[in-house]
Amino acid sequence: MRQPPDEPQKPRTRPEVRAARMTLYPRGGESPRAKLDRLVQYARSHERALILTHDNPDPDSIAAGVALAYLLEKLAGVEAIVAYGGIVGRAENRALIKVLKLPVVPIARVVFDDYDLICMVDTQPEQGNHSLPARHFPDVVIDHHPERPDSHLAPIADVGGPIGATSTVLAEYFRASGLKVPAGLATALFYGIKADTRDLGRQTTPTDVDAYLWLFPMTDKDALGAIEHPLLPEDYFRLYHTAIERAQVYGEVVICDLGTIYTPDMVAEIAERFMYLEDMKWSLAFAQYEDALFFSVRTTDRRMNAGRLIREVIEARGGSAGGHGTMAGARLPVKGLGAAANRKLREEVVKDFLDAFGVRARKPKKLV
Repeated sequence: MRQPPDEPQKPRTRPEVRAARMTLYPRGGESPRAKLDRLVQYARSHERALILTHDNPDPDSIAAGVALAYLLEKLAGVEAIVAYGGIVGRAENRALIKVLKLPVVPIARVVFDDYDLICMVDTQPEQGNHSLPARHFPDVVIDHHPERPDSHLAPIADVGGPIGATSTVLAEYFRASGLKVPAGLATALFYGIKADTRDLGRQTTPTDVDAYLWLFPMTDKDALGAIEHPLLPEDYFRLYHTAIERAQVYGEVVICDLGTIYTPDMVAEIAERFMYLEDMKWSLAFAQYEDALFFSVRTTDRRMNAGRLIREVIEARGGSAGGHGTMAGARLPVKGLGAAANRKLREEVVKDFLDAFGVRARKPKKLV
């Protein structure tokens, strides 16, 4: 195991990266092998890597992070750890880490200056859904979501669609490397693709399908079953009760204010679940967790873009948002907001979303 350098390297900041812009690597049209070669070549001049997922990480983010750590250690000789902000809340996500014994740690245990290579997976510098301090800038950005301009200020950037999961990108790297994929990693990557594309039914490309089929024979089927069907806490069922009671239906749109929630990643699950309601084209779920409101949008309307829509609504109010065609999420800080102001904000945001969804009739009906 390599030891950290005697003197921590100065953090990469945005101005330093801008000054080095002419040395950045181009991305378009490259094969996975070429991308992997550049990544490894760049990483070999470093000692310790910190790989950051987005906050409250989902299976795709977790799997991609662990896979990148494995590749860096095996191919570049770089010691790597994977860290996340927020919490791992959903039972399936906790089971993924526990069953496969994936080495991920909370961001609170990280001393950033101990690492001379900072990587981001399944998120990007401008997203706002990660815990990278402003004084640092990533060296490596790998994400399947629509590219943000600052991502290409990183020396290594593999960002943008139309691929449906960041785990697909890492699976392609593995195939290009010629390394044998350990069963645990194959299972994690497979489940990351499966979860983010909803069993290949959403935002899926032939590359996703190919990676999914390549990984499946290498997966641990017993572990996969334990991950997909975990035991659930009582809070899970209470939350579904709340969601069904509070859901408001506006024609082809369903909106649900969940109040205060026990884990922020359940907001996405509720939004996803309401898309199973007959005749729905849009679903919005939101809730407060600690000092922020979390939003999740789902749609089947191919004429619209959920990521663009949620950014327009939430970023106008000082929040951060991201996503793509059919699914998106956002975070809006509410620290210091009193109860009345909080309630008014929620009502105003719902009106903004109704405008964005094109809903004219503003008198909803309750689901139950």
